[in-house]
Amino acid sequence: MNLTENLAGTKRTITRATQFVNLKGDYGTSDFVMWRGGRLSKITVAFESWGKLSSNHDNVILIFTGLSPNAHAASSELDPTPGWWDYMIGPGKSIDTNVFHVICVNSLGSCFGSTGPEAINPATGKAYRLDFPDLTIEDIAKAGHHLLVELGIDHLHTVIGPSMGGMVALAYALQYPGEVDYLVSISAATRALPFTLAMRSLQREIIRSDPAWKDGNYAEDEAPYSGMALARKLGLVSYRAAEEWHQRFDRSRVAKDRRTGAPFELEFEVESYLDYNAKKFIHNFDANSYLYLSRAMDWFDVADHGGSVNSGLTKIHVKKALIIGVTTDILFPPEQQREIVKGLEKAGSCEECVEYVEIDSINGHDAFLVDSHQFSPVMKQFLDETCQ
Repeated sequence: MNLTENLAGTKRTITRATQFVNLKGDYGTSDFVMWRGGRLSKITVAFESWGKLSSNHDNVILIFTGLSPNAHAASSELDPTPGWWDYMIGPGKSIDTNVFHVICVNSLGSCFGSTGPEAINPATGKAYRLDFPDLTIEDIAKAGHHLLVELGIDHLHTVIGPSMGGMVALAYALQYPGEVDYLVSISAATRALPFTLAMRSLQREIIRSDPAWKDGNYAEDEAPYSGMALARKLGLVSYRAAEEWHQRFDRSRVAKDRRTGAPFELEFEVESYLDYNAKKFIHNFDANSYLYLSRAMDWFDVADHGGSVNSGLTKIHVKKALIIGVTTDILFPPEQQREIVKGLEKAGSCEECVEYVEIDSINGHDAFLVDSHQFSPVMKQFLDETCQ
């Protein structure tokens, strides 16, 4: 059974495995105060969970997602469909739900149950759209923390995040020092570099240039699909490495029986792949959410927490950290992962050590989603050692 409307007001399909919590404001007040000064008077956070919570609540792993995934990171009895990280989470897997109670949060600002631009503004009775306050990575981390408070959890065994989620994991450890034992950041960064800023800026401009965007006031069934499709295609190109595209498609052509003869139609299989995946994405994600989350990634800078990246990282206090990079990642390249490692080591942020693993993969930034044979052993070894 699916729910077509949840507490955040979205009309997107949410499976019954998704749970919802209405958050209280800061320090018992009615407002959730955001990093850049905005306020939300009502917040719902969507999440899914796996495994049993221990009696003393010391086995909790919190997972933050990349920009586009929902909270369905793994299958469950309530929703047996594979999750976006299904190979990693489950009984006997690297993130072992026989040992850990795992929670995956749908990001604040997203469109899969948590409050975001398409949620209903209680002050107007209409969708927030661009009235949604400025969103930051810090806000996403804070919403995750408030969720745990509501669930009666005051300490994390581990916080984990890939891509944007890795930024959120860093922000969580920065904002709540001493409340996390272990930190895992995968293909993330302390701040975005110019190439990544340029890529995301172009994606946002493409969406906003679509006449159907209407300054964010599009109807639900008249979204800026063309702009979203082009932005997604550009994103997909940056998520993988050139060699992976070459090995997968080479210069393979679309079969003649799939062509219509229209001018400039898709001719190469790589074009068809981009088109198929873009069309699949655009009907399942809100354009304004995309804009807000994308900009949040660009705004994030650990230096904002201390005047410099190294000073900011001194605020992290964990037992041990695992930082994973990928050799062919052009969005968050290995040198950015090494910057995190060196900064944590210099700051003395970890009681034990900072472990760095560089995965040699042709799959670029998306390697954590597909290279199970390389990522699973690394995660398993790290988490097994935390339990010794």
